[in-house]
Amino acid sequence: MSLSERLQVYQSCVETALDYWLPAADLQPRHLHKAMRYAVLGDGKRIRPVLVYATGETFGVDLGTLNGPACAVEMIHAYSLIHDDLPAMDNDDLRRGRPTCHKAFDEATAILAGDALQALAFHVLAHAPEIKVSAKQRLVMIDILAQASGSRGMAGGQAIDLAAVGQQLNIAELENMHIHKTGALIRASVELGALSANDVDPEAFEKVSHYAKCIGLAFQIQDDILDVESDTETLGKPQGSDMQRNKPTYPNLLGMDGAKEAAQRLHTEALDSLKHFDSVADPLRWIADYIVQRRK
Repeated sequence: MSLSERLQVYQSCVETALDYWLPAADLQPRHLHKAMRYAVLGDGKRIRPVLVYATGETFGVDLGTLNGPACAVEMIHAYSLIHDDLPAMDNDDLRRGRPTCHKAFDEATAILAGDALQALAFHVLAHAPEIKVSAKQRLVMIDILAQASGSRGMAGGQAIDLAAVGQQLNIAELENMHIHKTGALIRASVELGALSANDVDPEAFEKVSHYAKCIGLAFQIQDDILDVESDTETLGKPQGSDMQRNKPTYPNLLGMDGAKEAAQRLHTEALDSLKHFDSVADPLRWIADYIVQRRK
């Protein structure tokens, strides 16, 4: 299959699984459940669940076995977007080409929807019957997602980001922020895909984990580039918002050419990490290409 065909398969799998795990819109409390479904089932790239599927297949795992981990990472991602968009955080009105959750519903409901999605993600990872690994390995998967989501991962990265507004960071500080804010959940997605297999080779696991670290940073650099070069309609979120908030970004620190060179270096390093694998890892290679070439 081509990349676009394979992506469609992955996206179809996770959409069906998300619809299954999310509470029905007519189930009480209806307003909250509608908000959760609105935030999760809206149009999105699904990069994180796609990485779960692509990595799992690289390690010989059947697609159906990967639905639980794929849902869990997407729910965590959706919760983070809901909270990031709130007035107390980034105060954005547009996400994925439509009103943000707090605009479509209200701020209190948006906060609760994010809280509920975070809890549901761990419920899915703990209980999804299709996950065919030992209880011990399932606990490792839960721990990886917890660390990637918390103060030593995504939430910590957001805290650093908020504190950095109007500040001048050096490249090491900026990289540290994004390793946590963006990179942690991308890395967890790849690691959960690998750990969905039994008897994972430690060296192979380290290779894909390093691949994930590289594409996680490259993803954020490309985001910073698009915030300058793209437009609101293409992005589906406000263009230029980082500049307006005086946030430190890679183009500000390295210049546009330097930022693009940094993304390409990380792309090359990510591909080098996959030399351990044959063509079975081609979807991961294609995703690395997509991350530095995407326009939204």
